[in-house]
Amino acid sequence: MKRILIPFVLVLILSVLSISAALAQVETRVRIIEASNVGSNIDPSLRDITDQVRSLFSFRSYRLLRDETVSLRPNQPIMIPVHPRRSLELTLIGEQRGSAEIRVKIKQDKTDILNTQVRLTPGRTVSIGGPKHGQGTLLIALSRL
Repeated sequence: MKRILIPFVLVLILSVLSISAALAQVETRVRIIEASNVGSNIDPSLRDITDQVRSLFSFRSYRLLRDETVSLRPNQPIMIPVHPRRSLELTLIGEQRGSAEIRVKIKQDKTDILNTQVRLTPGRTVSIGGPKHGQGTLLIALSRL
């Protein structure tokens, strides 16, 4: 009986640990956008957030630079390259009642040039204005999936 019980208990414990680890992940869509007043094109892949972005930022042109889905885990930063000298760092700080708190940093040569925190709820997008980029400005759109 002990020979059967011990492996069963171990499998049960490992199952609970893997489920709790999966629950601690937050799937997040990250879109990095260059907004400018050069031209008037809006990237078709930004259609779902165009109204929101236009209500927050007064640019005429929005171009998608990067679109990624990442799995954020507590206190484990994820780096996304933006430009040879710039990167976006996302860190899941905590989660309460379906809301994920995420630290957002834009780094240039290892120096923070933007450091803020946002709360993401499923199905909502948070847009953040960032630094100058090329002929425009970087925008970050984060959506919890």
